[in-house]
Amino acid sequence: MSTTLPSLATDPVAIAKLVEEVLAGAELSAVQARELLDVEPGSESFAALLTGARRIREHFLGNRVKCCSILNVKAGNCSENCSYCAQASGQASTEYDKHKWLPDEDIAVASESAKANGAAALGLVAAWWGVKEGSQLDMVCDAVEKFSQNGKVRADVNLGILENQNCADRLKKAGAAVYGHNLETARSFFDNICGTHSFEERMDTIKYIKKSGMGLCSGGIIGMGESKEQRIEFAEQLRFIEPNMIPINFLNPIKGTKLGDRPPVPADEALITLAVLRFFLPDRNIMAAGGKEITLGDRLHEVFAAGVNAVMVGNYLTTMGTAPDYWQTAATRWGLNMKTDVETIDEAPKKSCGSNDCGCD
Repeated sequence: MSTTLPSLATDPVAIAKLVEEVLAGAELSAVQARELLDVEPGSESFAALLTGARRIREHFLGNRVKCCSILNVKAGNCSENCSYCAQASGQASTEYDKHKWLPDEDIAVASESAKANGAAALGLVAAWWGVKEGSQLDMVCDAVEKFSQNGKVRADVNLGILENQNCADRLKKAGAAVYGHNLETARSFFDNICGTHSFEERMDTIKYIKKSGMGLCSGGIIGMGESKEQRIEFAEQLRFIEPNMIPINFLNPIKGTKLGDRPPVPADEALITLAVLRFFLPDRNIMAAGGKEITLGDRLHEVFAAGVNAVMVGNYLTTMGTAPDYWQTAATRWGLNMKTDVETIDEAPKKSCGSNDCGCD
């Protein structure tokens, strides 16, 4: 007669043992990660999971918190129909300022503000399909070159789909240090949130980014209707592409968007998800990014309890963020130090990304 083994979710001793295995270099399996997502909030297993996530973070990444900011450098009138986004094509939400690509002077002011807010990097984010060769690429590269030379913060970009390798190479040459390009969600769920470009186009863009030598910032959004199994699938894909930074956003259901009626992710579920990602991706920089305020409320500081080592400071693309000095207090509360100096990207992974669909060498 077969017997069913107890789930990790109900065994704090087994979770503590798993922590030791991860610290020793073991790789968490998808089955183990899926079980951990079922930890009951407030239980001994919940405490063991979060304690373990902090131990793993300290072992692999120390006690420094990385801070980044973003700037909506081109806002609104986007051609893409991403269901979560207020800037998407056909969305009714208009509670933000639409504008064309900002002038160099405005980008310089934003970099000063990002530095004052404690950010080490500023990402220029544009609402469009992506960057194409020709006058558009020329304009963008000229702006990035000027931005990268001011020395205030690291020059990052998040400009959507890249048409080809030359686009990535030119952005790298212009001074872009890191390219942000989220997977957003699991491949099997992607078509539920976007129909104007494909998951494969995103993977092609990641291939171009990695080959260019730019750092890769890639994560996604939790709470768009994906299953727990798809959250683990998403984590597996992140493990494949090995980003330097993984921003984890939680859906902010903005009125007027296709996902505007979805309830926010419960706070404990969000913390469990972050902790499981830390177990699954122990040496990666994991950032608590958009939506954390509406998801966690007055428990916002607990992102550090769940093993993250990076936060987005300042405002988001179309919604407000948290006062920057909050994060200094929160980091101190959890025995962490804010890293505010301009930094280079972390050393790129030495092995290929592991995905047959990516094509990186």
